[in-house]
Amino acid sequence: MKPKEQQAWYVIVNPAACNGAVGKQWPSLEAKLLVALPGGMDVAFTQYAGHATQLAAEAIASGYRRIVAVGGDGTNHEVTNGILMQTSVPATDVYYALLPVGTGNDWARHHGISKKFEDWLSMISKGQTTLQDVARVSYFDEQGNTQVRYGVNVVGLAYDAFVTQFAQRNKRWIWNRFFYLVLVLRCLMLYKLVKARVTANGMTWENRFYTINAGICKYSGGGLSLVPHAVADDGLLAVTVAGPLSKLGVLFNTYRFYNGTIGAHPKIDTVQSREVVVEAAWETPVYVEADGELLGQTPVEITVIEKALRIIVP
Repeated sequence: MKPKEQQAWYVIVNPAACNGAVGKQWPSLEAKLLVALPGGMDVAFTQYAGHATQLAAEAIASGYRRIVAVGGDGTNHEVTNGILMQTSVPATDVYYALLPVGTGNDWARHHGISKKFEDWLSMISKGQTTLQDVARVSYFDEQGNTQVRYGVNVVGLAYDAFVTQFAQRNKRWIWNRFFYLVLVLRCLMLYKLVKARVTANGMTWENRFYTINAGICKYSGGGLSLVPHAVADDGLLAVTVAGPLSKLGVLFNTYRFYNGTIGAHPKIDTVQSREVVVEAAWETPVYVEADGELLGQTPVEITVIEKALRIIVP
């Protein structure tokens, strides 16, 4: 291992994050980071979807052990997948930090990571770390091949995947949490419930589902709390299964998405489990997303891997 790489930070920047604002802000951020990061830093810019995963894995293979991602939840998903998928060293040997400059910043919200740059620099200088669980997601791609990705925040199926797909096609709509909520409600008018079979914690549900969630952390969708019972290091997935709510019923219960009372609704169950299996009950597949990134379709198996990712936290 080269001493320089071992001490330096490898900074992966998504210039397209926050509708391109990160690229415009980067010269100012870079100047501050050069002064603040001990050991110096090397910078790489993402150029296409999935590039951050490749960059992270290559950096670790080259000897880097300290990685910073500059972006939002999508960048966070890609970089952490690079850390978790690489085989050069145990993933927990890598120290990872997110500088949250995206639109939603849900993973950062769970861990109390500040968007204020001076507070973030203070966090880095203290160097406090924790180990969080991750969700291993096995699913089918469009060609019927089994694929595996990792979720570090929330894995969602049914409506969540529908919203994710719609959001990726209409990124210009999403400027902040309010506009994301508008998009979520817009999708509500278009969404048709899907029938599926869900198995978790020794129980099975077969129904037409509004949404199915398995969370490591609590927040998704720009501050929604669909898995308020999530604990990031307890070795369990927080599972929320929402049955056939009407569109009006969803609207009347929108407040529950934010105040942690979603499990109080009679058509919604919340449990904890080490594994979740989702199968389509009809020929129509059920789609899955992880951390706001669309993956594929059923059959889907989600399992928890305990304390698999080392992160820098306040």
